[in-house]
Amino acid sequence: MKHEAIYKLYTNVIRVNDNEDGSVTAYDVNEQIVAIDMSAVETKATELQAEENAKVQAKIDLKASAKAKLIAGEALTEDEANTIVI
Repeated sequence: MKHEAIYKLYTNVIRVNDNEDGSVTAYDVNEQIVAIDMSAVETKATELQAEENAKVQAKIDLKASAKAKLIAGEALTEDEANTIVI
């Protein structure tokens, strides 16, 4: 998520390299190094991961709802029906 966070925070960045020491280097379209605030990047990466986790959990919950409705003989919403793999 670090790379994604960098791209979200620094729209002029077109490439991010991971360095052997664990740091990252960001480059703009002219191959110039872009100074980045790693604290801001870590915060954004945490936010992005939380959003991703929420999406995954929502899908799990929707699938569970679909299964419960199928067992009860109830109609599914379109979103619930889309979670069922045949």
